[in-house]
Amino acid sequence: MAKEIERKFLVTGTAYRALAVKAREMAQGYICREPDSTVRVRIADGKGFITVKTRNRGATRNEWEYLIPAADACDMLAEACGPLVEKTRYVVPAGDGLNWEVDEFHGRLEGLVVAEIELPSEDTTFARPEFIGAEVTGDPRYYNSNL
Repeated sequence: MAKEIERKFLVTGTAYRALAVKAREMAQGYICREPDSTVRVRIADGKGFITVKTRNRGATRNEWEYLIPAADACDMLAEACGPLVEKTRYVVPAGDGLNWEVDEFHGRLEGLVVAEIELPSEDTTFARPEFIGAEVTGDPRYYNSNL
């Protein structure tokens, strides 16, 4: 079982764009949005993914992600999911092998920008660049499944 340890922050400004080493467009939807388990379908870089996540316990939760045929992912997004979440993800190196993933949301969520950093343990320390604002880890208003 894979564990995801992640902290989430609001973003201020656009300095992350100049620091990004990669940007990619994503569309995702949710088949299940229950608090104890979510099932997400995503298209990114022309590939399909299905992901199952459990409830957060602090900054940690279980996560299973699998590559699926892109055509199946497109069908699921169209037929089995509610409103889609569309975003551009920027990857910004954070040092020590860590990366910030900064999501600029589009469409009905235009203007929302959130950064996440995945950590090897909950007590891992990391530098906060100037574009990092208030921490929203654990705030359900900022879970992608609730957006």
